[in-house]
Amino acid sequence: MVLWVFGYGSLIWNPGFDFDEKLIGYIKDYKRVFDLACIDHRGTPEHPARTCTLEQSTGAICWGAAYCVRGGPEKEKLAMEYLERRECEYDSKTLVEFYTETDTSEPILTGVIVFTSTPDKVLNKYYLGPAPLEEMAMQIATASGPCGNNREYLFKLEKAMHDIEHEEEYVTELANEVRKHIDLPNEVKALLKPVVSRVPMKSQSQAHVSTRQRVFAS
Repeated sequence: MVLWVFGYGSLIWNPGFDFDEKLIGYIKDYKRVFDLACIDHRGTPEHPARTCTLEQSTGAICWGAAYCVRGGPEKEKLAMEYLERRECEYDSKTLVEFYTETDTSEPILTGVIVFTSTPDKVLNKYYLGPAPLEEMAMQIATASGPCGNNREYLFKLEKAMHDIEHEEEYVTELANEVRKHIDLPNEVKALLKPVVSRVPMKSQSQAHVSTRQRVFAS
């Protein structure tokens, strides 16, 4: 029995949990978008960061890394508990098929868990939705939180995609737009207002609770 988890954001370069195997590959019919608010890592409730989530898109593919956890229920439980704390802004878990370059017609894994978010601002308080490229870039260029700034997250993702030899045009375009903003003179930056959100601050009593799933690859 084995647990597989697919990472498409910071999990690609910083999984943070004990795993036994890592595969580079992709999932189908999803695309990576920067439509999710982060208010406790690289942003704040007043000025949220923009981080990755997945959007369903027929014919699209999303490259990333699949991690395998072996060793029994206790090890799987520890990994899932860590991931649920870390991915607390994601309100859903989805099961996907995972492909690699060696076989693009048949999935190498099924039943792989991936953290996703409901694309609805009413149902999901962390969902920011799409925005013009320049507006997203300005938000990413100025947001920061306890774990660092938002632009570092984006630049690390850009590098991670390069390192796995699957650069993504959307990520590169957004990163280049952010670089334009951080290269602005200080007097111009002072005139630019960061995006403000009404996402409420999480309290200890509002900690994310989700039903744990033990998902096994077939």
